[in-house]
Amino acid sequence: VYSDYLQTDSTGQIASLNNQIRSAQQYRPDLTVSAVRPATEPGETTRVLFTDPSLGESERLAVFVDPVMAKPVGELAVYGSSSSLPVRTWISQLHRNLHLGEPGRLYSELAASWMWVVALGGVYLWFRRYRTARNARLLTMDRTSTGRRRTLNWHGVVGIWIAVALVFLSATGLTWSTYAGENVTNLRTALSWTTPSVAKTLGDAPPPATGGHEGHGTAPAAAGMMTDTNVGRVDTVLGIARYHGITGPVEVSIPANAETAFTVTQTRQPWVFSNNTIAIDGATQKVTDELWFSDWPLAAKLSAWGIQLHMGLLFGLANQIALAALALALVSVVIRGYVMWWRRRPTRGSDWAVGSAPARGGIRNLSPFSIVALTALTALIGWFVPLLGISLLAFLLIDTSVAAFKRRATI
Repeated sequence: VYSDYLQTDSTGQIASLNNQIRSAQQYRPDLTVSAVRPATEPGETTRVLFTDPSLGESERLAVFVDPVMAKPVGELAVYGSSSSLPVRTWISQLHRNLHLGEPGRLYSELAASWMWVVALGGVYLWFRRYRTARNARLLTMDRTSTGRRRTLNWHGVVGIWIAVALVFLSATGLTWSTYAGENVTNLRTALSWTTPSVAKTLGDAPPPATGGHEGHGTAPAAAGMMTDTNVGRVDTVLGIARYHGITGPVEVSIPANAETAFTVTQTRQPWVFSNNTIAIDGATQKVTDELWFSDWPLAAKLSAWGIQLHMGLLFGLANQIALAALALALVSVVIRGYVMWWRRRPTRGSDWAVGSAPARGGIRNLSPFSIVALTALTALIGWFVPLLGISLLAFLLIDTSVAAFKRRATI
């Protein structure tokens, strides 16, 4: 889709990063450069990233530069730490909030909150059927079945095969959510499982230049001059990072003031399970901090791998094909679930009649200890995953009200 931006036919000696960035600055002189992603293979373009106040949250403007000619070939808004291009950004936002803003994001969190419950509930029901029904199959299709039984067989077998993946997607998706995600973050902080970050502040840097109104704020002209100075240091900084082992595709941040270090971070690549970062003082050319993936806490590593797997980045195209197949399988399970529900409806009487719901009060068949334990566990999960707890409570209140209304109607 964006080959004209990402690729170039130019051959020859690569221009310095300084010249590539300055060319991009001339292309967009109204914006402040913040980072650069140098081309790493012949035929690739360099991305020069700018801070653009007119763009949305987590968005930057990327100017794509021919690294041989040091000539811009176009610009696009990119999103997030992976610098997603517009089509992928649109799909990502559809997944995140259905392009409905905060209401859509809450709906997405509600779906993720319930998906693991529904998946595990389906596994329980299918195992129970396997243990009690005659000639029932657990993991393979019964091709002799017909009608509703055939639909049930497809629903159960496909569901049992994808259940673990659905629980995984639910768990990793909730880490980005508004309310459950906040609880996940707090838990990781309490257990020292947070993702570490490199220190960017330079301890012995001079105080920042200030504006003329009682010393409040950095003078824009001074900040611009500092950025221009740091642009001239990018090639040297990248060379130092390469010398210290930062290989492959990287993003080099360009500080706008003297008290912030450059950072050179390996970008996420398929089949690469680590990304390292180094901080460098552009003025002294000294390494001020290093962050190697091998030093991350195990939980932080697992979280990073899980998120990349969820996003289809960890294993590249194979990862994306697997997620697409999983999505189709989930859609088929949902559709067959509704088909079974429809076939259970009464065939006589009202056209709007539906199948009867399970009898209320099943929890009373449990022992007192089991009831207390189940209630406590449900309350704990409902607190940790708030939209699950709130929606479950609302369902119980509505169901109780309907039951009370029906009892009064029969008196």
